[in-house]
Amino acid sequence: MAMASSVGVSRISTSKTAFQSNSSPNRSSKVPTLFLRSSSPGLSSASSSSFAGEKPLAAVVPRPRRAGVQERTPLVVSPKAVSDSKNSQTCLDPDASRSVLGIILGGGAGTRLYPLTKKRAKPAVPLGANYRLIDIPVSNCLNSNISKIYVLTQFNSASLNRHLSRAYGSNMGGYKNEGFVEVLAAQQSPENPNWFQGTADAVRQYLWLFEEHNVLEFLVLAGDHLYRMDYEKFIQAHRETNADITVAALPMDEKRATAFGLMKIDDEGRIIEFSEKPKGDQLKAMKVDTTILGLDDERAKEMPFIASMGIYVVSKNAMLQLLREKFPGANDFGSEVIPGATNIGMRVQAYLYDGYWEDIGTIEAFYNANLGITKKPVPDFSFYDRSAPIYTQPRYLPPSKMLDADVTDSVIGEGCVIKNCKIHHSVIGLRSCISEGAIIEDTLLMGADYYETEVDKRSLAARGSVPIGIGKDSHIKRAIIDKNARIGDNVKIINMDNVQEAARETDGKFLKITALNGKVLGNQWFLEISGNVGSSVVKNHGTIFMAFCMVVASLSIIAMIVFVCGKDPDKSEKRNDSVEYYRNGGAVGGCVGCGGCGRGRC
Repeated sequence: MAMASSVGVSRISTSKTAFQSNSSPNRSSKVPTLFLRSSSPGLSSASSSSFAGEKPLAAVVPRPRRAGVQERTPLVVSPKAVSDSKNSQTCLDPDASRSVLGIILGGGAGTRLYPLTKKRAKPAVPLGANYRLIDIPVSNCLNSNISKIYVLTQFNSASLNRHLSRAYGSNMGGYKNEGFVEVLAAQQSPENPNWFQGTADAVRQYLWLFEEHNVLEFLVLAGDHLYRMDYEKFIQAHRETNADITVAALPMDEKRATAFGLMKIDDEGRIIEFSEKPKGDQLKAMKVDTTILGLDDERAKEMPFIASMGIYVVSKNAMLQLLREKFPGANDFGSEVIPGATNIGMRVQAYLYDGYWEDIGTIEAFYNANLGITKKPVPDFSFYDRSAPIYTQPRYLPPSKMLDADVTDSVIGEGCVIKNCKIHHSVIGLRSCISEGAIIEDTLLMGADYYETEVDKRSLAARGSVPIGIGKDSHIKRAIIDKNARIGDNVKIINMDNVQEAARETDGKFLKITALNGKVLGNQWFLEISGNVGSSVVKNHGTIFMAFCMVVASLSIIAMIVFVCGKDPDKSEKRNDSVEYYRNGGAVGGCVGCGGCGRGRC
């Protein structure tokens, strides 16, 4: 296990380098009155009945610290909702590693992230030049003293399993050095011949293994979220309110609210109503006064909903009872288990998280989250936080080399070779090779899995192919280039008609380009993008090109197009043209008539 390093570039020109290190912004909020609950160390399980009408017992006064003694902060809790503010005072459990079991859900098929998930699971998608999405929840667990971690996988799990085995050793420390990060793949058994049917079903199928651990709670996490969170405070709130389930929640605006489970809470932060992805009148009915969470009036007006983050602390006995006895047929936590637990009278508590959080579930969210780490003066999410580092696979790569390059507002991964080119507002992944005269703007370049030798490059040239990386005088703008992509000289991937790209898919128009893993763009390529689906023009002189365009023009349905045209330089036969449209998870085939195969429209 190692913390990867990347270069955050504000401006690099020729021989000058600059390193930018910023912490994540800590939003201030109006925190409700805090009550002194206990001065004893460790996490306690106090009764929640004493909250009603309780008055402050004493002011919290810091005591002088004795030399060599680490002082514990007095334990306090809010009668309404517990804030994740860094200013809040909590008593953290030194033995959380033996009392909590982390369960990270590897995600579904990832159809909204296709084609990035064509050959990898969602949590294995590259992030921030050096990392993968799965590194976020695993690092949050380790930084929160939770070292027993299971990762449940099902779809395209090979690369995810490989990354986890290389990044996190078998012994992760913790209580009696019993920590681990272990992959649990979906499997069929005589008792259950089905694959995972949902989040709750995935946990149920391995409940026999989880219950063998002598723990108090299960911490259920998603593997495709970007955020930094102290789970010890989360667990603290769960125990202090004597909850059966605690749901991490955050304020949400109306535009995005339909994509989340929404809740209503009482004055003690208890969830009294839960609705999964409501729409229309049901959505309006879920509006609440979010000042109860500590938001000021202006921000509460902008965000009148309380949304579930899909992150839960569940008491062990409650989990066994819910999945085996109360709801043995439930497949999903958000739509079935959480509302069901609320309806049968279990104590389901909300826990406010008031920091940066992004669900990396769509191409737009993925693109914006990556480019957000280049934001000035403070990025949306910082990988430079010393107090809570993000860990990943140690690769032992050399430092990146920049030769007469002009690099501004960008993040450069390890082991890159960048020659006399211009890079602006982009994220450049591991082992990226960018040749002279290239221009990279507003682009996520994921890099490569390996270097090619000079012998390899000569062999490729003899076959009419090109090496991995970006060729000379190529221009790429607002694109996602997957790993091991081969882009030749004088390639143009640009928005010729200057189609404006909306901030969100729901705004009605959205355009992105993705070159898929290992695909080739030969010399003299030109991709021109116009404003409507099907109006893209691909011009080439042989070799294969696969690009991904997503365009929404006054449509409520997102149309994603994959072009496959031209000739594979390693094979003599022609490839069939195809276009795959993915609408609401379904797919139909057809031809765009790009002419790349020489046959025109099929």
